[in-house]
Amino acid sequence: MPPSSDKSPDSASAVFEAIHSIMHQYRAHQYRALRDGPSGLTHLEGKVLGYFARYPGATQSDLVAHSGRDKAQLARLVRALREQGLLEATADDADRRSTRLHVTEQGKAIARSVQKSGEQLARVAAAGLDESERRQLLALLEKVRATLDAQGAQNALGGEG
Repeated sequence: MPPSSDKSPDSASAVFEAIHSIMHQYRAHQYRALRDGPSGLTHLEGKVLGYFARYPGATQSDLVAHSGRDKAQLARLVRALREQGLLEATADDADRRSTRLHVTEQGKAIARSVQKSGEQLARVAAAGLDESERRQLLALLEKVRATLDAQGAQNALGGEG
């Protein structure tokens, strides 16, 4: 039997190409639901709003560290969400230079709607898997994530990056 190439269905590359393809398709469905929904938020605005709904009082720097996205891009998104009345900022009691962000009541309602929509999409996407298969898939993905964490992205790339 010839050695596996990166194009073979059992290669590591094929696994990550499948993960990427699934996430792209999943995000496209999420984007359409957001765009067509009453909030009119972009996909990324929905993600930012969801982050602050999960982590009330987090800072913009926390969001940058969590997402790995460009600081200027996130600053524009946060500003847009504040202008729409979905986020509000308060000065940090310990450090007045730092701003803590909180989701407004209107923002919370939208965040709940976005979360519900995401949960419904996840149920649809996983409908072909029984409970045991979902647990197995989750365990396998967690194993891959743990391996990447243990190796470090820079190590995995041979010190480049």
